[in-house]
Amino acid sequence: MLSAVADLGENRIHRILVRTLLFFMVIEWVLLLLDGQWLQTFLVTLIIFILFIPILFKNKLSIELPAEFHIAGVIFAFAGIYLGEIHRFYDHFWWWDIALHTTAGFLLGIVGFLLVYFLNESRRVEMKMTSGFIAFFAFTFSVSIGTFWEIFEFSMDQFFGTNMQKPMLGDPSGLTDTMWDMIVNAIGALIVSITGWWYLKFNKSFFIKRWIRNFIRRNPQWFKE
Repeated sequence: MLSAVADLGENRIHRILVRTLLFFMVIEWVLLLLDGQWLQTFLVTLIIFILFIPILFKNKLSIELPAEFHIAGVIFAFAGIYLGEIHRFYDHFWWWDIALHTTAGFLLGIVGFLLVYFLNESRRVEMKMTSGFIAFFAFTFSVSIGTFWEIFEFSMDQFFGTNMQKPMLGDPSGLTDTMWDMIVNAIGALIVSITGWWYLKFNKSFFIKRWIRNFIRRNPQWFKE
């Protein structure tokens, strides 16, 4: 009963958050488009796409994402893309880039953990992986995505003249920023991986245990009895 009430509350908060952000992002998208700011328009388009991800997952893959997953992704995208890139929080606050890349490693570690956990427990996939391998996959998944993002930042700066690498004093090449981004991303991923391994190996409490249970409960057709 209490779980059902909590779900209703989360779903209501989720709907309000998504609709509010969608309203403001559409207005921002129109203003940027009229002003001819094409890169910023593209970035806002990405945020709008992220807002619609649960619908795409449900319609195309028959997977229902719990509200916690989507809220975390939306807040991160809003902080990184909208506040960071469009409103230049990266320039105004020196710690903004480090905080977001640490959070990215953290969130991507969770995604990697859930992805391989999903395969491990799926009734449609015949495989059984150890807790150590699941944790290792989560870590390498997060680090790999973080590396691809750094390649994306480098490519944008090289071909479109953006400033996504945020060159620091004494290092106009942006190498120092890139290395720190990769280091803090790895730290965030390592925290999730070790915690997840501890949970699986010794059946201890895990801070996203409820997220996993909600995901399984909403998608029982994918998991073993």
